Amino acid sequence: MNYALKTYIQAVANGQVNGFADVLDRDVKFTVTGGKKVINYNKSEMVTFAKQNQNMQQNCSTDYNVVELNDAQALVKVTMKYPDFTKVNFVSLANTTEGWKITNVTSSF
Repeated sequence: MNYALKTYIQAVANGQVNGFADVLDRDVKFTVTGGKKVINYNKSEMVTFAKQNQNMQQNCSTDYNVVELNDAQALVKVTMKYPDFTKVNFVSLANTTEGWKITNVTSSF
């Protein structure tokens, strides 16, 4: 679980995309909510976005808290604090036959 989570954080916060696609489940769903607007992305769209932002360091501090963890799944709250706002990401992971994979990310700011 730690590898998948840290790979996700490195991709979204620091633009380090190596291994990012590998830790995403094939059916992963990304949902971003800003105000009353909701946008959904699939794996292909997020990998493309990450590659377009490769090596782009976000101007934020990042921290995470494991909300729930068992042998089959985990829910982690990843907080990205920017100077003027905070983005909160809830990351769901599942322990699959291929190892821990991210299955869902819900973000709000």
